Formats: sequence, C-alpha cells, structure tokens
Amino acid sequence: MKILGVIPSRFGSTRFPGKPLVEIKGKSMIQRVYEQCMKAKNFEKIIVATDNQRIFNHVESFGGAVVMTSPKHSTGTDRCAEVLEKYSDECDVVVNIQGDEPLIEPGQLDLIASAFERESCQISTLVKKINTQEILFDHSKVKVVRDVMGRALYFSRAAIPFQSKDQGSWLDYHTYWNHIGIYAYKAEVLSKISALDPSALEDAESLEQLRWLEAGYTIDTLETNHNSISVDIPKDIDRVIAILNS
Repeated sequence: MKILGVIPSRFGSTRFPGKPLVEIKGKSMIQRVYEQCMKAKNFEKIIVATDNQRIFNHVESFGGAVVMTSPKHSTGTDRCAEVLEKYSDECDVVVNIQGDEPLIEPGQLDLIASAFERESCQISTLVKKINTQEILFDHSKVKVVRDVMGRALYFSRAAIPFQSKDQGSWLDYHTYWNHIGIYAYKAEVLSKISALDPSALEDAESLEQLRWLEAGYTIDTLETNHNSISVDIPKDIDRVIAILNS
C-alpha cells in the first residue's frame, strides 16, 4: 500500500496571515510540520500543496517536495485532490495533514494510515477521549459519535449525545470523543468526495466531513492519546516554543 502525505498550506489565513512562514526557534512552521511528517514510517512521499509562490520557494529552499495548486480551493481536501491528480499512479491512500501543527506526532500519521489495512475503509480520522467539561461544552471543539465498529455516526460542535441528567455529570455516564482534524482517504474515494457539492448538514455545522456522511461514505475513527497543538493565532506560537524549550 502506497501512502502519500499532503500538507495543504495557504498564506492568506484570516486570523494569522502568512503563518506557514512564521519562524519558530529558527525554523518556519511549515518546515517543522514537514520534518515531523518525514519521521512517519509508512509514507511513500510527503508533499506541501500551496497556492503561494513565497511558500513554494521556501519549501524548495529547505529541500522539501512542493506542488503549486489552484487558489480557488476552499478546503484542504480539494487541494489534496488536485495533488492526487498528479500522483495518482504513485499512491493508494492520501493523508491530509494539518499545516499549522508544528509538533504533529509522526505516530499519529502512521496510525491514521493503518486503518486502510481493512479493505472496507474509505476515509479515516482520529478521535481522543474527552475528560473535561471545558472541552465537552466548547463549541470550537468538534465532537463525534461512533458506532460499535468505530465508524463515525455524526460530528457536531454541540456536546452529543445529549443526556437528561445534570450537565456536570455527563462524563460520568458516557464516553465522549473529541475529533482530531486529520483525515486519510482511499485514493478513489478522495477523487469522488472532492466533486461533491456542499450539503445542508455541512452548512449548518460548518463541518466538511458531514458532506461525506450525507453522501453515504463511511469514516473510520481511531483513538489517539495525543492532542497536537494547532497554531490559529499569533499567541499560540508561545505555547509551541514553551513545549520545544521543555
């Protein structure tokens, strides 16, 4: 099984423009992400997919593989699908890697790819057990409900499932899962889902993966104990540096 890792990387982030090129202890964020990904054991190739010439030139400068993609893409999935068109003969599985997680754990990448050892797997993603009320009721944290086989039934920004008990005790009666936003796709499935129109559930929750579920695709989930730190705003850089220093 040939696995291709793709790191979508845009320059024009609304909350943090130019963040792929921000320096973190002597290296850019995109370089740190790339180097972490190169430590994964089961990947055939790691490629940065960008629509920005500065990012393209920078990745080439540190010896990384990079592809220029259309600026019209609205999601990382669409950018991954364009890369797949260029490398369709070289991969069976595409892993969509977050470009704003400079401390991404290489073992997580191998874990998400391992789901495709099962022929039935179409898409895979990661989940982490929720242990705090803060995360459970934080609408910026996506929750996922799974079936007995570990496949996703639904994703939501709400705390699901609802319980007719005091909210302070919900974690005592049910296991809740936080979605870790990294995806892997069987190559032929990626080509198909990238052609889907946005769906009603996706629009309601602002969650792209609901488009795939509504269209009838299955998403296998795997449990991880690691929770990567994403850089969404400039002050998040301080958290990353603190961890690197420790």
